[in-house]
Amino acid sequence: MTVTDNLVSYYAYAPSHALPIVFAALIGISWLLQIVQNLSPISFLESNILHDLGGLVFMSGWIMRTVSSYHTANLAFYSAQYVLILCGPPIYSAAEYNILGRLMHYLPMHAPLNPSRVIYFFIYLGAAVEGLTAAGAAKQSTAKGDQEKLRSGQNLVIVGLILQAVVETLFITMVALMHYRTAVANMLTKNVRNVCIMLYGTSTLVLLRCVCRAVEGFAVKQALDSTTCKSTCNNVLRHEWFLYAFEAAPMVLYTFWLNFMHPGRLLPRNTNCYLDSEKIERSGPGWIEKRSSWMTFIDLFDVAGTGHEKFWLKPDDWPIVGSGSNEREKSTNVKK
Repeated sequence: MTVTDNLVSYYAYAPSHALPIVFAALIGISWLLQIVQNLSPISFLESNILHDLGGLVFMSGWIMRTVSSYHTANLAFYSAQYVLILCGPPIYSAAEYNILGRLMHYLPMHAPLNPSRVIYFFIYLGAAVEGLTAAGAAKQSTAKGDQEKLRSGQNLVIVGLILQAVVETLFITMVALMHYRTAVANMLTKNVRNVCIMLYGTSTLVLLRCVCRAVEGFAVKQALDSTTCKSTCNNVLRHEWFLYAFEAAPMVLYTFWLNFMHPGRLLPRNTNCYLDSEKIERSGPGWIEKRSSWMTFIDLFDVAGTGHEKFWLKPDDWPIVGSGSNEREKSTNVKK
């Protein structure tokens, strides 16, 4: 909080009026394009709902920042933009976890664990990130100068950002494992390759955003713990460009990337549809788990290798997609 000419401001600088409008418009355009694609039965996936929600939250954050830039002494506006902008990216990430689960359903023979469990695993971690981020942001933005509350809130934000960076790193590693196994088995179709490229790119953007936000978090912590704020601390906290360069820009690129390489056009809508070793799409029974639910969480990676039915070893038992299947599955098709 700063005081200039007896006017209280919750910003350490004079916030731009134009830039939040520009980024709100860019996010809004991408969000509308995403919704248009999601309404198509050809490109609909459940994960798209999370993308839409993330876009709505993130866009709302920049709209509120526009309002807040004209009312810098209004705590409600400041708090709203701060929390919404921080909470949008973790929702985007949750949608990516669902896409990885879809990819594993499509290539079950290369999945290191139950595709449904990978979704739960990352979603639960994502929920923890979202909870920590929201709680920390809310606590900080409503501290009203209370140094102890500011420190506590900032610590929660930092922990949330570090956890999200760890989760994104694990996620990228899992995508790389699927990519490697598929390539070795000579099953890397154009669609599968594009899904992997899309997940690498978007996750890297989220990871970049997390690292830069963590740097900002430690800068805030330094400013709170001492009376000096020099070099990195000063550049991060006293200049608005850091926010737009490392928060707004990467996430705008993220959303347009998803529109350009929409997962709904690359993966089948039906989770029972899988790719056999001859790169032929078949309608199988889906992942058949033999173990109890609690065992799948205890032994997440099925070390024993006996936890699921390997239905893909008998491809002739399952019909080829398109022979009596719905139009959505016919249109998926593999692109070699």
